[in-house]
Amino acid sequence: MAKLLIIDDERAIRSTLREILEYEDYEVDDIDNGIDGLEMIKKNDYDLVLCDIKMNKMDGIEVLETALAIKPDLPFIMISGHGTVETAVEASKKGAFDFISKPPDLNRLLITVRNGLDRGSLVTETKVLKRKVSKTREILGGSDAISRIKETIERVAPTDARVLITGANGSGKELVARWLHEKSNRADGQLIEVNCAAIPSELIESELFGHEKGSFTSAVKQRIGKFELANGGTLFLDEIGDMSLSAQAKVLRALQENKITRVGGEKEIEVKVRVLAATNKDLLKEIEAGNFRMDLYHRLNVINIHVPNLTERVDDIPVIAQSFLDEICADYGMPVKKISEGGMNALKALPWTGNIRELHNMIERLIILSDKVITEHDVVAFANPSSTTYSSNSDASATSSNNTATVGLNYDSFANFQDYKDHAEKEFIKFKLEKNNWNVSKTADEIDIQRSHLYSKIEKFGLKRND
Repeated sequence: MAKLLIIDDERAIRSTLREILEYEDYEVDDIDNGIDGLEMIKKNDYDLVLCDIKMNKMDGIEVLETALAIKPDLPFIMISGHGTVETAVEASKKGAFDFISKPPDLNRLLITVRNGLDRGSLVTETKVLKRKVSKTREILGGSDAISRIKETIERVAPTDARVLITGANGSGKELVARWLHEKSNRADGQLIEVNCAAIPSELIESELFGHEKGSFTSAVKQRIGKFELANGGTLFLDEIGDMSLSAQAKVLRALQENKITRVGGEKEIEVKVRVLAATNKDLLKEIEAGNFRMDLYHRLNVINIHVPNLTERVDDIPVIAQSFLDEICADYGMPVKKISEGGMNALKALPWTGNIRELHNMIERLIILSDKVITEHDVVAFANPSSTTYSSNSDASATSSNNTATVGLNYDSFANFQDYKDHAEKEFIKFKLEKNNWNVSKTADEIDIQRSHLYSKIEKFGLKRND
């Protein structure tokens, strides 16, 4: 049910609008002045506001500007008994969705409200979709290490200096590369990513530099390489420590001369590419072992950005965890869950061998398997198998050891994370149904999903009551 706010200093208008809108099944609040209206907007999540323009204490246009500074996506419909074209234009320029005159026409009012609510929903959906499409997240955290990384990005991004990004798996090296591109003068160009560890050594040169038709058995047509595709933009060589020595030699030449030659070709092709590289290996040790070229290392390592492990910045965990909570709950279309203080302390105590990637998966698991508030017991019970070093003075460990849904599982039996999620979701729903004596309505309310959705889950997992 959409929640609306009416701000108008005329009691008769407020009462009429409220009666009409409540008849249409909207939840409605009303107030007689803009100052109190702003306070209500701050405290409540309204889907739309109807606001008079001429009011005592605070003008409606001022209310509009102040409210949109707080909640930019909140649809405002301005209403006035002294409506003019100039007033309507001014309200639109300030961010109002629409303008209607007093006394409002009933059909016009309802259509405008419906359109305003649809627009608000579209704005929210668009933001979710954009976030899904764009992989560039914010770099979250206020630790000294993260502050230094952000400062370095601001300084280095506008230049064409090459950057070597180091750090453990899952720590966020790709995110740093993306922000270096986003804040660079090449942001309008493409960011082309190459995972050097995922491409067989015999194919890496073709992947980077392209090949001509017939240059080898499977080369049935000409192929453009990543260097050419990134021309005018940025090339991100992820896990460059796994690149073969022959490919390293060609990358070095490309960096020195800004020219490449396709596999099987003779023509030199000029490319203007900014190269960013990342690795989880100690390249100096790789050089000593003869696995990496020292001259390439010095070419790449103009600027070094080291991304610390999550365990080195545990104070950043609360803000990162909350961001993941908001994001994942929005994706699942469920109310945002909360983490108790004890739960947050338990998260901070885990070893986080998988860093940010592991934390994201952990939060998703907790959202699926926990109740409205994620507690210390939940964190211990649903922690990753690698997180066995956590200990607590409470009885949480005992709770974890008795948790039949997680302990004793053969994790190798799950082909992927989705299989594990389905298993855990099935066990969770089965436990709640048995707890509530298979009262579906009560169980749906307790786990905060629609009853029809719960019936679908019961059918999906083939759950049956044991008489």
